[in-house]
Amino acid sequence: MRRRFAFAAAALSFAILLALLIWQGSFRINYEPSTLTETILLQSISTLIFLLTLTMAFLLFRAVVKGYIDRQKNREGSRIRSKLLFGALVLTLAPTLLCVLFSGYVLNRHLDLWFSSTAIKKLDDLYRKEATERLAADTRWLSLLPETRKAAVTGQIDSAFFRKLSKEHKMFQLVLQRDGKVPLLLYQAFEKPRSALIQAGADVFDSGRRVGRLAVVATLSEEDEIAQPNFTSDLAGRKKFYQDTYFRLICLITLFVMFLAAWTAQILSRQISIPISALLGAAQQVRAGNLAYRIRVSAMDELATLVRAFNEMTNELEANARELESRRRFTEAILESIPTGVISVSANERIELVNRALSGIFSQAAISSAKYLEDLFSGDDLAEVRYMLKRARRTGAAASQIDIQRPDAVLHLAVTVAALEQQRGFVMVLEDTSDLLRAQKAVAWQEVARRIAHEIKNPLTPISLSADRIARQLKRLDPQSPALPILQECTQTIQQEVQTVKSLVDEFSQFSRFPRAKLISIDLNEVVESALAVFAGRLDGIELITDLDRTIPCVMADREQMKRVIVNLIDNAAEAMTDVPLRKLRVATRQSPAETVELTVTDTGPGITGADKEKLFLPYFSTKGRGTGLGLAIVSRIITEHHGSVRVEDNFPSGARFLVELNPTPGAEHGISEADRVHPATL
Repeated sequence: MRRRFAFAAAALSFAILLALLIWQGSFRINYEPSTLTETILLQSISTLIFLLTLTMAFLLFRAVVKGYIDRQKNREGSRIRSKLLFGALVLTLAPTLLCVLFSGYVLNRHLDLWFSSTAIKKLDDLYRKEATERLAADTRWLSLLPETRKAAVTGQIDSAFFRKLSKEHKMFQLVLQRDGKVPLLLYQAFEKPRSALIQAGADVFDSGRRVGRLAVVATLSEEDEIAQPNFTSDLAGRKKFYQDTYFRLICLITLFVMFLAAWTAQILSRQISIPISALLGAAQQVRAGNLAYRIRVSAMDELATLVRAFNEMTNELEANARELESRRRFTEAILESIPTGVISVSANERIELVNRALSGIFSQAAISSAKYLEDLFSGDDLAEVRYMLKRARRTGAAASQIDIQRPDAVLHLAVTVAALEQQRGFVMVLEDTSDLLRAQKAVAWQEVARRIAHEIKNPLTPISLSADRIARQLKRLDPQSPALPILQECTQTIQQEVQTVKSLVDEFSQFSRFPRAKLISIDLNEVVESALAVFAGRLDGIELITDLDRTIPCVMADREQMKRVIVNLIDNAAEAMTDVPLRKLRVATRQSPAETVELTVTDTGPGITGADKEKLFLPYFSTKGRGTGLGLAIVSRIITEHHGSVRVEDNFPSGARFLVELNPTPGAEHGISEADRVHPATL
């Protein structure tokens, strides 16, 4: 609204200035005012024109200076604005200057012709002829007067009449020549004539008869003084006056045309440069990431279409950016939620992005400080990874198995590498397959145990029967026979070893065909107390510490199998502390932050190495050098069937800690309170 008002005011001022300029240039205003009103009017118009011209000159000068400063500061749109203004001025000034030069040449040429000696002589002759004709007319009029006719007939002169008449008509001499008589002097001026003299004559008639001739001598009038010789001295001044006046008028018109062209160019340049500057600024905002920026300037024609198209483009870009951001967040959420580690690697092996699950494979400190793959992998592992990168670059994807040695265990990783398009890098997926391999090994050992038990058990029966038969036959021999004691001892040895092998086969069979767990809601603390009762009086030299949380919820488990798990863990812990001076055994239960129930059995023995932790729950592996090595394998099998987990950790300052996690009963309340529970005796 304000811009429209300013534009309307400027247009009105321009129209008023144009009207005043045309009015004053039309020479209809009296340049020599004779009244006070005309003087005030002329001064007011001249002052207004001067002030408006001065204002326009100042505004134009300010626009030029501002354009120069903007161009020096390299502001957007300043160059095209200055070029448009300069081009408009050049296009306007060129024809205007040619018009001025042509008009000046024509003016000077005509003034030279107008004020030449030939023109002055012709003008003087014209003026003298006109004055003579006018005097002849006056003479004919005087010849018809009664006083003139009376003087011609009677000779009587009315001197007062002719004197008054001569002075009124600026006559210098009146002479009446009568036919056949003496001429009469009707009037004679005795002062020196101030201008050239002219004469004329007319016949005097009386009743149709010529009675004389009137001769009149007069000076040129003031209107005819231009043709006199004294006017020649003023000719140069008048010529210069006309030249200066016309030149000023041409300069005024030229200045007006220049102002008009400048303001027109200024308006047109603003209509072009302002939208272009806004587009450039908007492009910078979009390049900086501000997709919400919109152009709020008014434009016309194709520029308006361009501004509208730009705003529509930014709208689509913003919508696409929001969609991409939503997809990125969704992808990141998926990436962070998957249990496998993911590494985004550039073409030069630089680590660009990792997910949260990678911290389960490498330490957080190693991930935070790692910038390249060589910071995470080393030695043969790095060589294997680089081989997979090269293969993925050729074939698109590659996979392999690598083992990572950690301080507490060995991780078996399944590594898959996929190459991105246009050589932008790779995506590595690292999956910890240690549990899977452990389960596969357990299944394999179960199958081995089943087959061994089957293959061994078949010959045991005939061996045992044969030993029994030999023993019966030995009873029939002579007791005094020297070979009898030897045979009896051998028979007994055979029977004992067969029984030993049967026990081993029974353990194999038990491991391979372990009864399915019957999960019911039980109180884990009661099972722990029941298992501790088995070791009553059998833990000599071992300090037993129990820390049972009485508020834990019930768990879904098989009571007998869980009791066997606890017994095996306590027995292994006691075995591990046989040769150490400080022997403490701690059994504790608690509810973990992950809403699971934890059972921990901690000892102060020599601990377990990282390599042994990897194989600790496999069948037939033992760090004691004795036994079948099936105890912890059975524990792992039972906990797996209970949908829980078991792991071993280092105890500080020494020893090992076995941690069992079980799921609570859905909707179960916490265990009975401390006051309602009977504590077991401290063992």
